[in-house]
Amino acid sequence: MTSVRRTYARIVGAAAAMALASAAAFAEEKDPRTAAGVQDNSFLIEEAYTQEAGVVQHIQALVRVRRDWLYVFAQEWPLGSEWHQFSYAVPYAWIRNDAGQRVQGIGDVFINYRPLFWAESATLPAFSTRFSLIVPTGSKSKGIGDGSYGFESKAAFSKIVSDRVTLHANAGFLTLFDVDGHHPTSYLLGGSAIYAVTRDFNLMLETLAVWEQSVNADRLLEREFIYTISPGFRYALNFPQLNELQVVFGAATPITFTHGKSTDYGLFFYLSFEHNFLDKKEPEKKALPTKAK
Repeated sequence: MTSVRRTYARIVGAAAAMALASAAAFAEEKDPRTAAGVQDNSFLIEEAYTQEAGVVQHIQALVRVRRDWLYVFAQEWPLGSEWHQFSYAVPYAWIRNDAGQRVQGIGDVFINYRPLFWAESATLPAFSTRFSLIVPTGSKSKGIGDGSYGFESKAAFSKIVSDRVTLHANAGFLTLFDVDGHHPTSYLLGGSAIYAVTRDFNLMLETLAVWEQSVNADRLLEREFIYTISPGFRYALNFPQLNELQVVFGAATPITFTHGKSTDYGLFFYLSFEHNFLDKKEPEKKALPTKAK
């Protein structure tokens, strides 16, 4: 798999469980700022917010790079409270591998744990870190997997800086334990700015720099610098009568620059369903006192 496709597969696989995290499906009940209407649901950059207790998120993302398609399904579950979150991401690829063959299949699965170290305040950004186990479920012979277990860690910071603007920042690394006798390690830095046109419609600009290390066909380590800039949008539909369901869809046009290679233009499509899976208990009604006869 080429570096660009590998990078996108890892970004989509891990970050769709980004995800990518969500502060609340209906943030307007808690934060009146326009920027708080849609939190989470970024594409290439992870947000520091986590799932509220009782709220689950189902995420799908589809990426086109050159003539290849990469799809991922992810779920995020709170572990008792918003301070701890479990998620997983299962990618599927339709690509032309390095041998020129059209192949398809499940890629490497990400199993994620994310603690929220501190929530956003008036002066501090929200801060969380994702720890991921990479499981080699993808076929290395087909070119849709690395054939090695691995580990990824990524720190995320998120802060609403004005009524309509939110900023996010990421830093992380990914290492594979055994690829042809090597343990390649990649590093990344990224950030994004989200502008809330309304509480439900956001414009997005994400940037990501990856120092990608991989093992080539000669079983030698090589490193490439890959930079992506991705403008996009997201829109939320809220259905409070359906277990507080929030549906978010969006799209982006990532443009990727790799040193010494031609520029890649891609398409990114995003769809998320988030809802409460716990029954809300009605408050107990106390009997009115009666006068003694």
